[in-house]
Amino acid sequence: MDSLQRTPLFSFHQRHGARLVPFAGWEMPVQYTSILEEHRAVRTAAGLFDVSHMGEVRFSGKEAAACLDFLVTNDVSRLQVGRGLYTVMCYPEGGIVDDLIIYRTGTEEYLAVINAGNTSKDVAWMGEHAERFDCVFENVSERYALLALQGPRAPEILRQVAGDLPAIERFGITQARIGKIAVSIARTGYTGEDGFEILMAPEDAESLAETLLSEGASAGLQLTGLGARDSLRTEAGYPLYGHELSQEISPLEANLNWVVKLNKPAAFLGKEALAAEKAEGPKRHLLWFRLNDRRIAREGAEVYQGDRCVGHVTSGTHSPILNCPIGAALVASSCSDELPLEVDFRGRRVALETATPPLHQTC
Repeated sequence: MDSLQRTPLFSFHQRHGARLVPFAGWEMPVQYTSILEEHRAVRTAAGLFDVSHMGEVRFSGKEAAACLDFLVTNDVSRLQVGRGLYTVMCYPEGGIVDDLIIYRTGTEEYLAVINAGNTSKDVAWMGEHAERFDCVFENVSERYALLALQGPRAPEILRQVAGDLPAIERFGITQARIGKIAVSIARTGYTGEDGFEILMAPEDAESLAETLLSEGASAGLQLTGLGARDSLRTEAGYPLYGHELSQEISPLEANLNWVVKLNKPAAFLGKEALAAEKAEGPKRHLLWFRLNDRRIAREGAEVYQGDRCVGHVTSGTHSPILNCPIGAALVASSCSDELPLEVDFRGRRVALETATPPLHQTC
């Protein structure tokens, strides 16, 4: 564990009894009490996550928007100041470099939040292509800590600690102060619940986390680790890079057609490959499922239709809300609607019950 990076909240996690594990090159809390308890707290009240391991990059200048529009599939040119969007970066062949959120924080300024495990790769990729545009590209990851306040009571808790704030719409971002701490607050998250992601200087992270935890206790706020974060995002049907997204998986295969704007004014990396794939139809597609079984279908488990292996599980976990195994699988588009899909458990097969996310709201 000595070679792992630590967030500014490492001592905070130790003091609050976190179980720390390696994750994407970082020493991170997987849980504080139990994954089940923390998961239910987010669904019914609120949870507080340290996501300071995520990377942040800034684009500024005359051609900042043009640079981003070349890098990503969604349409950055339509963003108003104070708004954000979800998108992906693709290789020329159509596979995914990473998924990310981009916020327009000024007239010629944008902040992108990228995955922790991809930060070095993303920074190199972005920097290489930014050179052709009249903009300044900076890796500003070390300037920020990031807390996620998620759950139905998150707005109430935020108002309690921050006072009157301007209304923040979904995917909106605003600058504010919580006490003496300058923050940027975005109404985004990775749990399928309402909530906020709060950026601040690293030296302010521990103080703000303690304030949120103390003030939110009466509303049921609990510290929440990466274990619950994974089960929450799976219930919500949110993809995770390295599982549902990768260099070998296109956004069309991952059911992210809605972030691929083939008709946007700007050309972008991967456009030709994705246009050809759309015209032909993706050869694979992602589906989400439940299992009427006690066993979890783990990543890599083979999916069959009849005697033919047609794909594999990309993520699998237990749903504390449904009280059954759930997950996602990447399967051949040629699968018949007439035969059931089954996951293989060492020679014994169990039928997959396909479901539309959010899984916990379709029972």
